Amino acid sequence: MIFFIITFISFLFADGPVLSSQIVARGLDSPVYLTAPEGERDTLYVLEQGGRVKKIGSGKLIKKPFIDISDRVHNPVFPGDERGLLGMAFHPNFYNNGFLFLNYVSKNQHTIISRFSVRGPNPLKDSEFVLIDLVQPYMNHNGGQLAFGPDGYLYIGVGDGGSAGDPENNGQNKNSLFGTVLRIDVDSGDPYKIPKSNPFVNIKNSLGEIWLIGLRNPWRFSFDFLTNEIYIGDVGQSRWEEIHVLSMDDGGSNLGWSVLEGSSCYSPEKDCDTSGLVLPVFEYPNDANYMKTLIGFSQNKPEVQGCSVTGGYVYRGETIPKFQGHYIFADYCTGKFWSFVYKNGVVTKLTNRTNELRKGTGKKQLYVSSFGQDGLGELYFLDYDGDVYKILESTVD
Repeated sequence: MIFFIITFISFLFADGPVLSSQIVARGLDSPVYLTAPEGERDTLYVLEQGGRVKKIGSGKLIKKPFIDISDRVHNPVFPGDERGLLGMAFHPNFYNNGFLFLNYVSKNQHTIISRFSVRGPNPLKDSEFVLIDLVQPYMNHNGGQLAFGPDGYLYIGVGDGGSAGDPENNGQNKNSLFGTVLRIDVDSGDPYKIPKSNPFVNIKNSLGEIWLIGLRNPWRFSFDFLTNEIYIGDVGQSRWEEIHVLSMDDGGSNLGWSVLEGSSCYSPEKDCDTSGLVLPVFEYPNDANYMKTLIGFSQNKPEVQGCSVTGGYVYRGETIPKFQGHYIFADYCTGKFWSFVYKNGVVTKLTNRTNELRKGTGKKQLYVSSFGQDGLGELYFLDYDGDVYKILESTVD
């Protein structure tokens, strides 16, 4: 219901600039994320799912990998395989300590969160220092996002462990790392320290690393450092895709899965107890055919919204001033884009950006595997087929 109500109201008041997209690089192998150290002007780092990180320098894709750990990363072998190299974050003090962090699923089905050290132009692949080693019970719902928050701690998105319907009930289990966002201090402890301010520290039958619970498969979260908020795209089961926005003071929140899918009861299907659960600020129907997406059929019909949300970013760059404060996100299955402004607890200015951004790609179908942000806060999106695009303001009236 949230989608349809907000769509009607917000499109009446949608504003902001017309966007466009510009190709940055082609020929990547299943790109799933893009990032850069804060302040970096000329270089982008793109993760290939099979275990390599490629650099784009001064607009050129460099063939030699920045780092290649494909020897220890699961290499996807079938359409829809969610495993592999999934996340990367540069330490906030990267230019002094040379630390970067990777999130990957190993060849033996473990989620690994590791630190690597950069000496000279490239990381030392043998410098890997494992922080978290988590055995995955199933092949899907691995999460994958890594990001440093405004507090300097490392946040980690972990899916519910997979299969369908959360058979292990991990989403509501505070004694499991699955179905969560974790928060750890990588600058203290061995291999890390749990911040004393984490919500479940010293709580019986709870793990101190957990910051949020009740997630199914958070496929990309990001921070708005200006408002001190976290935006989370959580992939739905079969009916709803959802976006959550929480204050950094909301640690300990329960986002509902698998009691809820979106704002609707999932287990049980009716009359579920929603007390203490945080509803999404936005949801849209899971109405595309996922199997058709996997085999390459177009899912971009106007009446179809999607089946796998790709969370994005609040824009805080400088080249599109009128887009400041807008959050942009997409759906992997349909390649549709939307943006909205979240203010005072309300989603406003919802705008369908699909035609604007697709026009610059020259493609009828996109598989938006991720958004990314460069060192100056400008935004990009990745087509899983191998392309990287920058989001710009349109110069055409």
